[in-house]
Formats: sequence, structure tokens, C-alpha cells
Amino acid sequence: MARLTALVIGTGYAGQGHALALRDAGVEIVALAGRTEAVLQRVGQQLGVARLFTDWRSALAETRPDIVAVSTTAGPHVEMISAALGAGCHVFTDKPLAPTAADAKLLYERARRAGLKTAYAASYRYQPQALFARRLVGEGFLGAVEEVECVSHFGWPRRSAFGWPHRLDEGGGRLNNNFPHKLSIVLNVLSGRVAEATGESRNDLQRVPAGERLHDFRNFTRSALTPEAAAMAEWRDVDSDWAYTALCRVVSPHAPSRPVSAVFRHSALHPSRTADYMAFYGDQGALHLEGAYATGAVFLHTGGEWRELPVPEDIREALPAIEDDTQRNWTQLAREFTADLRGEGEASYLTFRDGWLFQEIIEGVRRGDGWFRTPEEGEGACDAW
Repeated sequence: MARLTALVIGTGYAGQGHALALRDAGVEIVALAGRTEAVLQRVGQQLGVARLFTDWRSALAETRPDIVAVSTTAGPHVEMISAALGAGCHVFTDKPLAPTAADAKLLYERARRAGLKTAYAASYRYQPQALFARRLVGEGFLGAVEEVECVSHFGWPRRSAFGWPHRLDEGGGRLNNNFPHKLSIVLNVLSGRVAEATGESRNDLQRVPAGERLHDFRNFTRSALTPEAAAMAEWRDVDSDWAYTALCRVVSPHAPSRPVSAVFRHSALHPSRTADYMAFYGDQGALHLEGAYATGAVFLHTGGEWRELPVPEDIREALPAIEDDTQRNWTQLAREFTADLRGEGEASYLTFRDGWLFQEIIEGVRRGDGWFRTPEEGEGACDAW
């Protein structure tokens, strides 16, 4: 098979990370598209990509790649992904798949009808500690799993400059950006699916000061204005969620008698006295993973005291040798996606179908009007009970 080629649309954190991930997976990055000429030139030089476009449509038409990585905020995803699918390209994109569940389902169905492959980058499911948790649960250390809890408080500044994280139409909000990683970890550990869910979300900001336009998400917290600068700035309305509580009933082979109760609690703006964590509880043991996305130590309790367990070397060795968690996890997804395109390996990665179903859950939690079931294939949006 000829070497796969890719066009990357977006020059921010995700665009740069997706380009590196696909390249590490053996894909040739034939072009890069971005809206700001100066940034495009800088990132293109850093990545060693010669063909640069400020018009993504021209880039798609002229390069005709095998893969399009849509690495922008979610606002233009429907147009960009639809165009890529229409050109016969496979698509790799980050979360959220689209700002609404209806648009996410539309993209999933278009890809399915076209017979094209898709990758959805809720990629912290590849965190080594999370993969170790999946092994421990699968080997029965917890017995029948009964409960899961995921708790995080980031303590971010409230005066971060207005940008896409503050806008639902651009895919902002913590449900769109924090929750998919946690949910993907939990479902992978449990080999499960969400049957029903409920919850609520809260906007603790309402308005924030305007500042320099946010380009790279890594600079979000550093974009916070001083009190003096904020007092002089224009203030803009915020419609995205900054805290949420989601409760899901997860059907799992590791919970044979009834669904697992999984709670996801997050606040971006409040600090916590204790560390973020993910925990799994069964009738014979418990598992505690430090870090909001299972990035810390792993502890097991099977009677007696908690004991820390090292992640087995075979798990780490099977993943890309990359220190940065986010980049390693993007790269593992790119490896699995491109292997599938080449007809190699097992296709177990997340796709647009997952992106659609995740968005249905997110919207149901945001509605906050009671329990709802996740839709089945061919159904429309979730119906509230």
C-alpha cells in the first residue's frame, strides 16, 4: 500500500499534536491549513511542512489527501468534515465532534454512508495507568464492579481572556472538553456502554474580560488578565458550562447483576485540598487512580491496606515512547487508526459513532431534566424519561 497522506486543518495545540501523531504513525503530512498567516508560517516551519494554505478548501482540493485531520475548534467541524468526507477522505478529529448532538449524528451518518473511517480523539483512554486498570478489572481483582467516581477541581483563573472555551457554539465548556476523556477511560476500563444518564451543569462565569485572541489552548490559563487590566477591558457574555455533575448507569460484563453507578464531578474554577482522582469499587476490592485523567499513581485495595502498584512494563512498551501524556495518547490513536486504514490490527479505537453518543450524553446532562437513555443505532436524540 502506498504511504498514507494527510492534510491538517488547524495550527493550534490540537493541530500541531495531530500532525506529529499522524507523522509518527507513518503518515506524510502533505499540507497544513490555518486562518492566520503568521502563525501558519511559524508552525509550518516548526513541523517541516512546505505546503501551507489559509484557505482549507483550496488545500483539500489541491492536495487530495487520504486523511484529513480536523484540528480546529468545533464551530466549523460540520462544514470541514462534510467536505473532507465528500472528497473521499478518512477523518481524524478531536472532541467534541460537533457543538450539538444533532450535528455529531449527522457527521457520523455521513461517514458511515460513505464507507469512510473516522477517529474521535477522546484519547486519554490510552493512558498507561488506565490500561492497567482495565487489566486489573478484567482479571477480577475488584470482583463485580459496583461504583465509579471521577472527581477533579482545576482551580483555573476566572479572568482568563474570552475565547472559544467560553462559547458552546465553538465547542467550549467543560462537558465538551473534560468529560469525554473521563468517560472514555471508564468505558474502556469496564468494557462497557452508557445505558442511561442524568446530571446538571453550571456556568460560574457569566461574563469574562476580552483580551488577546486565544490560539493555542495551552496558553488559556496564562491569558488571565490582571484585575487592573480586566477593569479596563470589554467584558463578554459566557454561555458554556464550567462545572458539572454527571451520573451514568454503565452496562458492563464486570457487573453481571446490575449496571455500574458512575459519577463524574468536575469544577474548572475551584481549587481542591485533595488531589484529583478516578476510582473503581467492587464487591471484592477497590482501585484508585490519581489524577483527573488517570495520570498518577495506581493503588489497589483487596482487604487490609491500600498498596501502590507499578504499571507493568509491557503496557508502557506497547505505547509510543513519548513522555508527554497528551501527545503519546494522540499518537497511539493515530497508530490504531492508520493500521486500520492499512488493513492491519484490530479496529478498537473510538470513532464518530462514539463522538455522537458522547454528545448525546453531554446534552442530556446539560439539560438537567432527569434520567434519559442513550439512543440506539438509527434513533434520533435522547428522549428524557
